[in-house]
Amino acid sequence: MHLIIDGYNLLHVGRSPVQITSEDFQLNRDRLIEGLALYRQMRPCNITVVFDGWQGGWSTERKERKRGVDILFSRLGETADEVIRRLVKEKGSGVVVVTSDREISRYAEKLSVAVISSDRFKERMTGTGPSPEKDAGDSEEEGRGVKKRGPSRRPSKKEKRLQTALKKL
Repeated sequence: MHLIIDGYNLLHVGRSPVQITSEDFQLNRDRLIEGLALYRQMRPCNITVVFDGWQGGWSTERKERKRGVDILFSRLGETADEVIRRLVKEKGSGVVVVTSDREISRYAEKLSVAVISSDRFKERMTGTGPSPEKDAGDSEEEGRGVKKRGPSRRPSKKEKRLQTALKKL
């Protein structure tokens, strides 16, 4: 499995937009990379994190590798969203995209790529989220413990991709 992560989107999950210094920004990025490296040790997979560099970045796309995590900074004038779209198109349906950005989600879903929201992935990464079995859905109603009656409803292709990706996480 290959995870393509919208870096700043995941970094800002659960935070209010507050002006921070560039040193704090770098420290937060490093903490995120450390967390992803620890996650990678528990769940072996390829991880690519994409950060924006379009406002103050380099003239070319910058690539790094830290503790087994690939890090991409978009080039000057190119957003991380554009880089993620390009990676999704190149890699195909074998990847899972982690983002809460609707445009990226729609694009990935059109190409039959599973998308997991940043907050849901962060819960999994930190171990505070629901278990994969509960997250993938079960046949009992919420709160009552009563089995549903009537014809079964088959999940859509999108739901199947999400359930499969969540089980792998």
